[in-house]
Amino acid sequence: MPDAVAVEARSVTKQFGSGQESVRALDDVSVTIRENEFFTLLGPSGCGKTTLLRLIAGFELPTAGEILLGGEPVEHLPPYERPVNTVFQNYALFPHMTVLQNIAFGLEMRKVAKGEIDSTVQEMLGLVKMSGLGGRRPAQLSGGQQQRVALARALANHPKVLLLDEPLSALDLKLRQGMRTELKNLQKKTGITFVFVTHDQEEALTMSDRIAVMSQGKIQQLGVPLEIYEQPVNRFVADFIGDTNFVSATIDGQAGSFVRCRSAAGLEFLVTPVAGAATGATVTLAVRPEKITPKAGGNAAKVEQTVYVGTDTTYDVRLPDNTRLNLRVPNALSGQAHFAVGDSIGIEVPPGAARMLQD
Repeated sequence: MPDAVAVEARSVTKQFGSGQESVRALDDVSVTIRENEFFTLLGPSGCGKTTLLRLIAGFELPTAGEILLGGEPVEHLPPYERPVNTVFQNYALFPHMTVLQNIAFGLEMRKVAKGEIDSTVQEMLGLVKMSGLGGRRPAQLSGGQQQRVALARALANHPKVLLLDEPLSALDLKLRQGMRTELKNLQKKTGITFVFVTHDQEEALTMSDRIAVMSQGKIQQLGVPLEIYEQPVNRFVADFIGDTNFVSATIDGQAGSFVRCRSAAGLEFLVTPVAGAATGATVTLAVRPEKITPKAGGNAAKVEQTVYVGTDTTYDVRLPDNTRLNLRVPNALSGQAHFAVGDSIGIEVPPGAARMLQD
């Protein structure tokens, strides 16, 4: 039985302004988000991810196309009548209210009975690990605590969908990393569909069930984190997600299930072909730094820079045709070969490690 659908965008376009001043923030976007899914909209500033979130919330209306929640069109519904709640980047807490009052506010607006409000508020405080802090005001809380209160307030109404607009961006690195785990656990515990907006690739990869990578108002690729990282469909996705080397190469024949590609410097790659790839064609290959193995005693590349980063050492190397590659090698406990600036080294890329791009 297919998973139930929580949110659907059908051929949605959003244009701001008119004439020469118009901006197309979304361009014919279609996407389906399942119930009980942690779904992330990922992309750089201006890609359309927040616009799509605002369309789901009802803060904006589409220029064309439609938004459906639970299979029902919602263009006619104002934000407060939609089964969604939003956690904003700045948390938007009421500064004059206590934590308890902030969480209770939405329930009071809905005229929920006082006894139910009290029990729900206490339940939410426990859920976000804030029990005992209900009497404090936002100014007396840390950034992480304020974010938890914003989450508790948004979850108190038991929305079908929780929209999160870059909620971790104001936190420092350690706290942000901790909150990733907490958010994911919270989503699983509540069973609520989370739609999360971020420009942070690591956040997206570590928390999401599926990711939609966006650029210039379009979804460039949609898939699980493993697919997005290991099988980028185009140069934008390969470049935006993690670190990537791009190598121009020529297809020079079949090699079992792979095609053999050769760069101008003579490096050989065995690659899964894409549709339309023909012998003799020039293609762009993407290969992650950690998938390239440096070998002592070779002469395929010259080391130009080394950087020790604790868990890994990265090497910037130059090939004979002046192509530069970045390599990342884990720092093993023993037996690890280390290279210095000026060393000549060999380069090894395992079959299937490089990805042939469609553009």
